[in-house]
Amino acid sequence: MFQTYEEALNWIHSRLRLGIKPGLTRMNMMMEKLNFPEKLIKTVHIGGTNGKGSTVTYLRCILESAGLNVGTFTSPYIEQFNERISVNGIPISDTEIKDLANKLYPIVEEMDQTEMGGPTEFEIITAMSLYYFAYVNKVDLVIYEVGLGGRFDSTNIISPLLSIITSIGLDHTAILGNTYAEIAFEKAGIIKKDTPVITGVKQREAEEVILKKAAEENAAVYLLSKHFMIENHQSILKGESFTFKTAAEKKEDMHISMMGVHQTENASLAIMAAILLKKEYPQLKEEMIRTGLVQAKWPGRFEIIAENPLIVLDGAHNEEGVQALTEELTKRFSTRKKTVLFAALSDKKTDKMIQKLDHIANKIVFVSFDYPRAASCYDLYKESTHPSKSYKEDWMKAIEEQVEMIKEEEMLVITGSLYFLSEVKAYWKQKNK
Repeated sequence: MFQTYEEALNWIHSRLRLGIKPGLTRMNMMMEKLNFPEKLIKTVHIGGTNGKGSTVTYLRCILESAGLNVGTFTSPYIEQFNERISVNGIPISDTEIKDLANKLYPIVEEMDQTEMGGPTEFEIITAMSLYYFAYVNKVDLVIYEVGLGGRFDSTNIISPLLSIITSIGLDHTAILGNTYAEIAFEKAGIIKKDTPVITGVKQREAEEVILKKAAEENAAVYLLSKHFMIENHQSILKGESFTFKTAAEKKEDMHISMMGVHQTENASLAIMAAILLKKEYPQLKEEMIRTGLVQAKWPGRFEIIAENPLIVLDGAHNEEGVQALTEELTKRFSTRKKTVLFAALSDKKTDKMIQKLDHIANKIVFVSFDYPRAASCYDLYKESTHPSKSYKEDWMKAIEEQVEMIKEEEMLVITGSLYFLSEVKAYWKQKNK
């Protein structure tokens, strides 16, 4: 058993060696051993390729504004591991992580001896969160973010009040499939019987898959741009403003603090969710939706961490994410020269991501970082055709060098893997204490 937080964390992380093992058999076994915590909590389930974390945050802040206590389960973390299990945006304590690990340890040890084998790191963390919200810190609602896919994701053990599927992109294709329809099939796995689903998918083939699955489950579907819409979108100095509209109502001058047209889409999914959740939580009023949207902030999403010199962090870790980033940079900072510093995971398709970054960068620097699946900076460098490209193993030194060189009319954009951004955030916080 674990005496310290560090021992517990080392044990949890040691399970990374098992990789990804899709399926719910191990989760079902853990739930039985823990006395079925998933049956004791009210939840909302959020899946999709991009926008999951932002949508979680918008909805959490809206619900908090209505006086509700809201748990969240998200991944990956940005500044500290404990963020993955939070209440009202506050990560659980080191002691609670240690206690939860001690609760799971004997169960995992027993499962390790079976023919099926023991659970992965993500399965253990999911089980910890379910036990925590059911028995340790009971809240009004928990928002669960899917880890990978949906159908066989460990979070799919829950029976939510409603499900949300954000956008769909060609990510994790080796596991989820090579087409939008195949990936949508995996994402649609979170749709439950008689449970409403809200979605922001744009591709016709993905939409058809979701509609088919919803019909099979008798689930009401709410499609962005069909059942609810965004109108009068405008980028403002610190965020975006827009009108949210359904057949029954219209909410004008909605404001969000996060930047990008894609963030208005994520926010609209959260607004639609709040409207549907009024049946369960009648205290949800329009002014609370407005307050929650403005308060919502999510680290690493077009986050300006310094203004002089101008430095932006953005977790654009797939082609669609990079597309959103480049569009926002072009729109907001068209006159500035841009240095892009990029790191990625080796299992990502980076060629098209780099192609898009090459197009908007005046200079591009590729770096490596300390993570088991991190791509080599030289391999990334070789994929670029930029005339002013370079690579460096030491990402901290690369940042320091680029910050020194930034002139007033220039900016530094640090982007790529969210795991990389997690390290950059910790480094920047320490550096600027």
